[in-house]
Amino acid sequence: MALPHDHETASPSLSREQLQQMVAEADTGGRSPQGVIGRFVMLTALAWSLFQLWIASPLPFTFGIGVLNTTESRAVHLAFAVFLGFLLFPAFKRSSRRQIPVADWVLAVVGAFCAGYLYMFYDALSGRPGLPTPQDLVVAVLGLLTLLEATRRALGMPLVIMAVVFIGYIFLGPYMPEMIAHQAISLNKGMSHLWLTTEGVYGVALGVSTSFIFLFVLFGALLETAGAGNYFIQSAISLLGGLRGGPAKAAVLASAATGVISGSSIANVVTTGTFTIPLMKRVGYRPDKAGAVESAASVDGQIMPPVMGAAAFLMVEYVGIPYSEVVKHAILPALISYIALFYIVHLEAVKAGIHGIPRTHIAPWRQRLISTGMTISGLIILAAIVYYGFGWIKTVAGDASVLIAALLLGLTYVGLLKFSTRYPELQMDDPEQPLEALPDIGPTLKSGLYFLLPVVALIWNLMVEQLSPATSAFWATIFLIFILLTQRPLTAWFRGQEDLVAPLRRGACDLLGGLVTGARNMISIGLATAAAGIIVGTVTLTGVGLVMTEFVELISGGNLFIMLIMVAVICLILGMGLPTTANYIVVSTLMAPVVVELGAQSGLLVPLIAVHLFVFYFGLMADVTPPVGLASYAAAGIARTDPIKTGVTAFGYSIRTAVLPFMFIFNTQLLLIDIGGPVQLAITIASAIAANLVFVAATQGWFLARNRWYETLALLVIAFSLFRPGFWMDLWIPPYTLEPAGRVMAVVEEAPAEHPLRLWIEGEDLDGRLISKGVLLTLGKPGPAPARLQETGLRTLVNGDRLDIIAVRFGSQADRMGVGQGYSITGLEVPNDRPAPEWMLLPTLLALGLLMLAQSRRRED
Repeated sequence: MALPHDHETASPSLSREQLQQMVAEADTGGRSPQGVIGRFVMLTALAWSLFQLWIASPLPFTFGIGVLNTTESRAVHLAFAVFLGFLLFPAFKRSSRRQIPVADWVLAVVGAFCAGYLYMFYDALSGRPGLPTPQDLVVAVLGLLTLLEATRRALGMPLVIMAVVFIGYIFLGPYMPEMIAHQAISLNKGMSHLWLTTEGVYGVALGVSTSFIFLFVLFGALLETAGAGNYFIQSAISLLGGLRGGPAKAAVLASAATGVISGSSIANVVTTGTFTIPLMKRVGYRPDKAGAVESAASVDGQIMPPVMGAAAFLMVEYVGIPYSEVVKHAILPALISYIALFYIVHLEAVKAGIHGIPRTHIAPWRQRLISTGMTISGLIILAAIVYYGFGWIKTVAGDASVLIAALLLGLTYVGLLKFSTRYPELQMDDPEQPLEALPDIGPTLKSGLYFLLPVVALIWNLMVEQLSPATSAFWATIFLIFILLTQRPLTAWFRGQEDLVAPLRRGACDLLGGLVTGARNMISIGLATAAAGIIVGTVTLTGVGLVMTEFVELISGGNLFIMLIMVAVICLILGMGLPTTANYIVVSTLMAPVVVELGAQSGLLVPLIAVHLFVFYFGLMADVTPPVGLASYAAAGIARTDPIKTGVTAFGYSIRTAVLPFMFIFNTQLLLIDIGGPVQLAITIASAIAANLVFVAATQGWFLARNRWYETLALLVIAFSLFRPGFWMDLWIPPYTLEPAGRVMAVVEEAPAEHPLRLWIEGEDLDGRLISKGVLLTLGKPGPAPARLQETGLRTLVNGDRLDIIAVRFGSQADRMGVGQGYSITGLEVPNDRPAPEWMLLPTLLALGLLMLAQSRRRED
């Protein structure tokens, strides 16, 4: 059957300017005032970036000026976001994109004053906690109203409607149905809680936005301004464009690289998609499939460490584990999701008979093999020299090692920049023009190697030096500022050009533009985290989180799998129309406690990070899911096809991501938890990759040949067995035995570091209901049992055959897992002595081999 022509099913074509306007409307503000007003807005955005760099630097403490506490910093941060939100985001679609009405100026000033109220009157408010004056209440009400209006302009109605519903719930609690009713809350208490404390708008989410997120968004904006985005795209095309379905595979790689520095799936789609989508169409991909590949890859960029759409830094606060642990747990699911998408586009290319783009020069395979081997070996040797060499420098030089490292990094940058001038400067090709041949891999990769240095410096500080995310991002951003100021004049000098003033001026303009762009990118994120704080504040004030738990428990009937499916669907609905940061705040606040509580009652004891990644993944699925999948709409505009059709196709591609949360909830080794050693790590990674590839083959209906229905069923069972080999072992020998609480102290005393302690507890909650559930606590370094339990937040007292919990430290592991003072430990689960679950992989792989043999024979016939 012939496919319809583009014009029969296509939406109107979007020009590059229209696509840029789409990103502006969604992320940076659709209004672009000119003249004096435009310069004022630009200077305000610049001031915001400089303020954030100032409070992140050691300079305030060095000079003793401009030192702000966290609450004051949050207030100034929100004041900038609200002020710029009203100036840059028009009230309506028909509003002027060039002029700022007087009403918007008034709203901007009033909103900024209300947002900065905690900074301006911090001492007075600290002296009257919980006792707001009439002026405080007026400011709080006006502040909430202006915040909601600014949020509506920047993010649309979904988050505003949700916030209004939760505000209404605070004051209308006594009139609600019995199941969700609560005691009356006064205006004083409600407004004070939401606006004048750090429990609502100025809570943890806005604090993370102030401390961490802004710096990483600014880092990404400066890296894009420097030209790294174009370098990533061109490198991906040169590397993979010659493979079968190469442009689609290049789109996946480019989106993954861009997603590392981007906090917006829409911006990711437009940045890479304007080039990759037309290429995919040109080599034979259907328009909706080309758009779907790009949108699926761009959304997956939000689950890719180290930034994860800024959610990684929120997880640090909500889960209570170091940033490096968040990255470690999130990396494997993100990688296998991208590998599976690679396989999807390969299968689509095989089914459609699509080939790659020819190369200009094709080296003999032996030469390519030797070159690849030497490159990989060189990188390994270089990494070893850097790692061990820097360790030696720190040992010898002590405090001076930082200056030595900075000098070496600067010299490396200059050397790589000079090396890059041997090759032509990369230019973004016109995506509407045919690409007859691929650029050579070597010159393309070598032309921008210095762009990798800031990313390497950032990851080094985060993962090796174990610096805080804010400090790491600050120093990486300072290095990037140095690159922006120097790359153009140094390039001109190395190329023998005489005029160095113009390149220096252009570099300064690039820096200015990057700082302004970074601030504009943060407007919607700052507003989103503040508005989401309303929902968080409502939960802490009214206890509505318990209502969500009761509702899901009632509907699921206590069935664990139905409960998880319900939570996934609710997260998908809650995430519609929300940016990544607000999305995670909402789903983690409302749905993560549901999984923790109901899962614990059913015996599902998993680390808190697994639960938060579960709800985060399904919240993100809303970005590709019709009818609100904004990433799919952007991709459809570039592909000139129907957005709903693109969204449906992208959702089908994203099922391979949706299956991962269910798997790592039941098999936390996929999050690199409880890995016994290098062999088990290798088995876990290999089986997880194979499992997702087999799952893709089942859902796409094609493995080595077109699947028959029973082969699809077999592939699904094989994928499940590879993902969770312990399931079949559990049917044979249970993984744990429940022992009396009297053994707790002995087990805790003997357990190694990082040992998971599985306890069963009982007690009455604040509403007088009897609670019986399991909790999973991670023990720290070895030591006396009471001290190790106290590290988890528990103080206990022996009471016959049980341990009474006499105190729970606020914010501790135990507190986050819902353990309450007055509960008792009634039992302890200890692992059974049984064969390793990985032995079940052998019959699974045998079944996979037989299926491959059958399909290969059919393909030959």
